Amino acid sequence: MSVPTVSSEGRYRLVGSTASPYALKMRAILRYRRIPFDWVIMTPALRAETAHLKPNLIPALRYPDGTWRGETTTLAHDLETRHRERSIIPEDPALAFLCDLLEDMADEWAVKPLFLYRWWDPEDQDYVSRWAAEEWSVFEEEAGSEAEREAMRRRQISRMPILGATAENKPLLEESYRRMLAAIEPHVGLNRFFFGTRPSLADFAWYGQLNEMATDPTPMRIMRAIAPKTDIWARRLDDTSGVDGEWWPLDKVLAGAAGDLLALAGELYLPFLAANEKAFNGGLERLRITVWGLDYALAPFKYQVKCLTTLRDRFCALGAPDRSRLEPVLRRTGCWPILAGEGA
Repeated sequence: MSVPTVSSEGRYRLVGSTASPYALKMRAILRYRRIPFDWVIMTPALRAETAHLKPNLIPALRYPDGTWRGETTTLAHDLETRHRERSIIPEDPALAFLCDLLEDMADEWAVKPLFLYRWWDPEDQDYVSRWAAEEWSVFEEEAGSEAEREAMRRRQISRMPILGATAENKPLLEESYRRMLAAIEPHVGLNRFFFGTRPSLADFAWYGQLNEMATDPTPMRIMRAIAPKTDIWARRLDDTSGVDGEWWPLDKVLAGAAGDLLALAGELYLPFLAANEKAFNGGLERLRITVWGLDYALAPFKYQVKCLTTLRDRFCALGAPDRSRLEPVLRRTGCWPILAGEGA
C-alpha cells in the first residue's frame, strides 16, 4: 500500500482515529487555529512510516517539511512558536500556567475513567472495539474485521490493571467523572470556555476526553443525565474555526469552570501525581491514595513523574508577582504545597 504524501505545500498531515481523545484534541486545535492540514485515519502503511516515533502512538503530525512528530502537548506548544494567529495560550502568564495544569489533568487523569468505562462493561467493549477496529490499525488482521475487533478488545482489557481500571479503583474513577462534569456543567455554553470567550489548550484537552465519553454508551448516558450542557459543549468544540473571542481576567476565570477544576486538581490530581512521584522514586511497587474516602492504587509511572516535574518547573518559572497572584487560590485548593515542592 502506498503512503499518502503531503497534499500541497505548507499543509500538515494529522494521522489519527476518531476513537482517540488525543487525536480529536489535536484536530480541534488545528481547526480552531485555521492551520492548513489534512486529516488521515491511521493505516498499517502510515504506522510503518511513523515507527521511528517513540512511543509510536496516535496522533502523529507530519509537518510541511516531511518530518513527523508526536505527543499533543509538545505539538501544541511547538505550533504556538510557528503560527502566531489565534493562540490557544492565554497571554497572562498566571493564566497560561493554570491552562497548562488543567490540560495536564485532562490528559493524565480524565483519560482514566474513559478507559475504565470503555473496557468494563460488555456493551461498551463491543461498541468501542468495533469502532476502533475500523480506524486504529495495530494488528495484522483486516481492518474492521471481526478478528481485529476481538484482538483490539482482548488487548485493551489486558491493559486495564496496568492503567488502573480495576474493581478496587472503579469507585474513585466513577466519582471523579461525576465531579468533573459537575465542575464544568454550570459554566459552559455557546462561546463560553475555561479562560474566556475563546478556547484554550485546556479546553481542547478536556474536549478530547469528554467528546469520547459523550459517545461511548455508559459515560454518554451519565453525561446526558447530569451534564447536558457539557455534552453539547464538548461536541461544539470539534470545530471552533469560526469562533473569535477574548481572554478573561484572573478573577473571572477563577469564578468559572477553571476555578472548579482547579479545586479538583488540589483534591485529586496533584495528590495523585505526588504519590506517584514518591512511589517511583522510592522504588515502591504501588502508589496508594485515598480521596473522598475512596481508595486508588496503581504501579507508578515514570512519565507522570515527568508531568509533575514539568508543572513545578513552569510554576517556578513564573515571576514573583504572578506567583503571588495565584497563591491565594492555590493555597485554598491545596495545590500550592505540591506545586511549590513544600515537604517534597
